[in-house]
Amino acid sequence: MKSAIFAGCIPALMTPCKADRTPDFDALVRKGKELIAHGMSAVVYCGSMGDWPLLNDAQRMEGVERLVKAGVPVIVGTGAVNTASAVALSAHAQKVGAQGLMVIPRVLSRGSSVAAQREHFKAILAAAPDLPAVIYNSPHYGFATRADLFFALRAEHPNLIGFKEFGGPADMTYAAEHITSRDDTVTLMVGVDTAVFHGFIYCGATGAITGIGNALPKEVLHLFTLCKAAAKGDVEARARALELESALKVLSSFDEGVDLVLYYKHLMVLKGDAEYTLHFNESDVLSDSQRNYAGSQLALFETWYAEWSKQFGDAKKNAA
Repeated sequence: MKSAIFAGCIPALMTPCKADRTPDFDALVRKGKELIAHGMSAVVYCGSMGDWPLLNDAQRMEGVERLVKAGVPVIVGTGAVNTASAVALSAHAQKVGAQGLMVIPRVLSRGSSVAAQREHFKAILAAAPDLPAVIYNSPHYGFATRADLFFALRAEHPNLIGFKEFGGPADMTYAAEHITSRDDTVTLMVGVDTAVFHGFIYCGATGAITGIGNALPKEVLHLFTLCKAAAKGDVEARARALELESALKVLSSFDEGVDLVLYYKHLMVLKGDAEYTLHFNESDVLSDSQRNYAGSQLALFETWYAEWSKQFGDAKKNAA
C-alpha cells in the first residue's frame, strides 16, 4: 500500500469555535485550504490538536467530510474511549474519501493492556482496509506500542504502513532502531515539533506532523525542507536547520505540554486568525502570564527570522 500521504509536512488542525462554542467548520475548511496552499502536503483531523475528546462522533465526522469535500487531503485521528466509536470513525473516513488514518490507542478502559490494545488496533485497521495508517505513539495516551505488536498487526493488516512518534528523541530512536528501519516500506513520522531535526537526521523520518506549523507555516516548511536536505548530506542545510530549530525552540515546546491547543490557538489569534479565540470549555484559557510569554516569544522569533532569512531564506535551493 502506498504511503505518500505520510511523506510530507502535515499540520494537525485545531477546531475553531463559534460564539456559542460549537465547531466552526467553515473556518476549519478555510484554514485547511490555506495551509495546503502554503505547501503543506495534507492535514490531520481530529488528533489531540483537534480536541477530539471534546467533540462528539457526529461533529468529528462532519469536520472530516467538510474537509474532504473541499479538496483538502485529510488524515483522520481515531482517538476514542470506546473501540466501537474508533471503528465508526475509521469506516467513515474511508467512505467519504479521506486519505489516511492516525490510529490512536484505546484510552482509560484497559488502556495499559497489550491484549486490549491489539484488538482495538485490529478493529480500526479492519474497518478501513483501503486507507494507509500509522500508529500514533504518545506517552499522553498511556500506552507504548513496541515492535512485536506493530509487526504482528502489520502481518494481518497491510494498510498499517508506519509509525508516528510523539514521545521525543529517545522514543523516536527506539522506533527507528526497532520498527521503521526494518524495511523501506515502513514510514516514520515525527510527531512532536521539538524533534524534527532529530527525527529526519538520526531516525530516517520521511514526514512530520506539526502543531506550530498552523501558526507559522512558511517557517516550519522551511525547517522541513532544510531537514530533508540535511538528511541527504547537505552540510549547509544541516547547519541552517539546527539554527532554525533552535530559534523555534520555545514555540515548538508548547507542543509537548497539556496546554498545547491553548497556546497554538493564541498564536494563531496573534497572527490574525480571530476565529481561534474561543475554546470549547469556557474555563480553558491561558493565564495572562502565559499569553504574555507566548506573545513575546513569537515577536522575538519573527524578528530573528526576518533577519536570518535575508541570509539563509532560500529554502528551495536545498530542496530534495
